[in-house]
Amino acid sequence: MSAMSALIVYCTVPDQDVADRLARRLVAERLAACVNRITGVVSTYAWQGEIRTDAELLLLIKTTRERFDALRACIVELHPYELPEIVAVDVALGLPDYLAWIESATA
Repeated sequence: MSAMSALIVYCTVPDQDVADRLARRLVAERLAACVNRITGVVSTYAWQGEIRTDAELLLLIKTTRERFDALRACIVELHPYELPEIVAVDVALGLPDYLAWIESATA
């Protein structure tokens, strides 16, 4: 697997229940090799004419380009937000065995 096939997808969620539901479904359906949850995130953003600040969790989702469209559709289906954050970043470099594991786990 080339590094450029691997992606890290950022997705914020409102609570642990949503994080757990998304993480388990994404991994169970082989849409993601791994989902890390980062707690303690505070997001400040403009939404519908207001400046808002909310406590959230950040999911770091490891997947491949080949699985991204299905992963995105699954997040949109399960996510409680009207407009969920789904941002994919290419992995430029990485441990070759780890990148191969991402590919294998999502095949």
